Amino acid sequence: MIRRLFLGLAAAAAFAAAAAVLVFALAFALFALVEPYVGRAGAAAILAGVTALSIGLAAISIGSLAKARPRKVSSSDTVGGMIERAIAFVREKPILAASAAIGAGFMAVRNPSYLGSVIRAFVEGKPPPPKQRGK
Repeated sequence: MIRRLFLGLAAAAAFAAAAAVLVFALAFALFALVEPYVGRAGAAAILAGVTALSIGLAAISIGSLAKARPRKVSSSDTVGGMIERAIAFVREKPILAASAAIGAGFMAVRNPSYLGSVIRAFVEGKPPPPKQRGK
């Protein structure tokens, strides 16, 4: 699972680098296209305007995708309901959940008593396993 996370992060970084190169190449091509007609200063102004327009359109489209969705309210406040909410959170935000898990792992490595208290919290309330005699 960690390997898949790192491979996903590497793929995202490669995609971002390729997108940056593409944007730079398109900007250079636009500058070279309009420079003979309007000069260097005019080409720079046109490039800045096109860049501002594209950033504005991207912000509007991303903003429309980020509208708040109505939240489903569950009537159960039991432990099962909490587990279902935790699973739903992991499905909705896997990167944040993985980051929290990695952070918890680092905390457990630095201070193992944290790990013990977390394990005790999950095991608490369950009857202890029966002791086996003779072994």
